[in-house]
Amino acid sequence: MSDSLRDSRCDIGFIGAGVMGKNLILNLADNGYRVCAFDLDQGRLNALLEQDAKERGDQPARVETCNSYTELLAKVKAPHLIILSVPAGAPVDDVCNKLLDAGLKADDIVVDTGNSLWTDSVERAKRYEGKLIFFTTAVSGGEVGARFGPSLMPSGDRYAWSRIEPVWHAIAAKVDPASGQPLERFEPGNPVTEGEPCAAYIGPIGSGHYVKMVHNGIEYADMQMICEAYHVMRSALDMSPADIAAVFREWNKGPLNSYLISISAEVLATVDAETEQPLVDVILDRAGQKGTGLWTAVSSLEVGCPAPSIAEAVYARSLSTRKVLRTRAAKKLQGPAVEPIEPAKRAEAIAELHDALYCAKICVYAQGFDLMKLAAREQGWELNFAEIARIWRAGCIIRAVFLQSISDAYERDVKLSNLLLDDFFAEQIAEHQGNWRRAVADATLKGIPVPALSSALSYYDAFRMESLPANLLQGQRDFFGAHTFSRVDRPEQQKYHVQWSEPGRPVVEI
Repeated sequence: MSDSLRDSRCDIGFIGAGVMGKNLILNLADNGYRVCAFDLDQGRLNALLEQDAKERGDQPARVETCNSYTELLAKVKAPHLIILSVPAGAPVDDVCNKLLDAGLKADDIVVDTGNSLWTDSVERAKRYEGKLIFFTTAVSGGEVGARFGPSLMPSGDRYAWSRIEPVWHAIAAKVDPASGQPLERFEPGNPVTEGEPCAAYIGPIGSGHYVKMVHNGIEYADMQMICEAYHVMRSALDMSPADIAAVFREWNKGPLNSYLISISAEVLATVDAETEQPLVDVILDRAGQKGTGLWTAVSSLEVGCPAPSIAEAVYARSLSTRKVLRTRAAKKLQGPAVEPIEPAKRAEAIAELHDALYCAKICVYAQGFDLMKLAAREQGWELNFAEIARIWRAGCIIRAVFLQSISDAYERDVKLSNLLLDDFFAEQIAEHQGNWRRAVADATLKGIPVPALSSALSYYDAFRMESLPANLLQGQRDFFGAHTFSRVDRPEQQKYHVQWSEPGRPVVEI
């Protein structure tokens, strides 16, 4: 192969030019990488080339396309770096196998950026060992994040990371190191090059997708709690969507500042062009989900880590899909008689909701980080929680000013056992819990469901209790199933059983 031909080859091969793939490709191109793209849908490739031409103007083409896996490998420099943006599951294996058939070598890297289940990634790394280097990078930020700077959670082979690191640092979202605020620029061809990149090596294969899974579980709970605050304002405070949008915009100036609060305000302020009604009123209240929140809830049960608010957010979405049944129930089931709130007390109620959302948010993150900590211990991963919080400060869906405080907490104590035990967060909840309790109680008395806000409160109260009623529960288990129990006045490893059917019910050591 001639030097001129070798020099003309692309830096990166990219498979999958859907919404996320196309935007990641253009992001790579903005940052100086020549990309060769392949997709089974020629229409997607045409759209990619058209978008590249539109954005680059009279500058040389930055993106090429090809018609086969063999052509892709021929057009990309060796050793190959191939990035996948394809649906999770069987399509990932299908692409890997076709690349091997096309001539992929053992030192070529394949990076899965889809929403794969973390255990699948672990199995793939084993399956392809010695054939290719299978690496993963979980991506958060949606299509805008992919285009102008996502949050990236890479995991896998350390050698592969050394080759991928400069690429991911270039295209990731950036944060001002002094203020912790995102450095955002939504201009094609003019990427943000300064600041701290929101991309950091997470650990061994699977750990990055696990962290992204928990990110999505937190996202589920955060969204649900915002929706619950909206519901209370709408139903109990008789506020219009525009009024609530104004409240959210005000909240976004303080400790609740976040992407999700910001977009919630935008949704509520939007008017449907066809009906001239608030857009939120013409959206069917049936929520969808892609499974990552469910995976998080299931993992919390498997690991034995309580994450009730994440689970309640998943249940809330499931209950929303029972629209027909709920419509029937609304006509038959009675709730409490609700008197309209006095306008003079509205501001007080809004302040209570603000503090409830803030305190519950702390508890949700405590649940998520605790889950990552226990999973890491089980898997032998060494996760850097301060760094994880830092790379979530920009680019991702749960980006928020709040994450700087979480990063600071883990910087103060790298062995912090639970976020609630950090002095700053303990003080924040102590200061604001009165309003949190009043908001949950008022919503309950008015018959407005707040499952995420209330479960977070129950989590906090259970966590701070030195003694829980599990002693009675263990007594119950021993009574019907002889499951035994430990005593408070003996070493815990010693087990006891009551001979319940014997006179005097003697306690015997097992």
